[in-house]
Amino acid sequence: MADSDPQSAKELSQFAENLLQQLHENFEDLTDKLSLKMDEMGERINELEKHVAELMAEAGIENANEDSERTKDIKETLDRT
Repeated sequence: MADSDPQSAKELSQFAENLLQQLHENFEDLTDKLSLKMDEMGERINELEKHVAELMAEAGIENANEDSERTKDIKETLDRT
């Protein structure tokens, strides 16, 4: 029985190490996917902002630049996170 305990401890340690490695890999995959989705959302927001600015310019709304500055601040905040 004394001979099986070290082997069991070694197997348990290896199992735990493999499990942690799998969790780490899954976390990295999810992080990559999340970053990609955030980049895609950023591009879509940029397009939306451009179209809104164009519509506001066509409508003759004067504070389009002010709104653009607020959107720019929001994007900069998102880029920092």
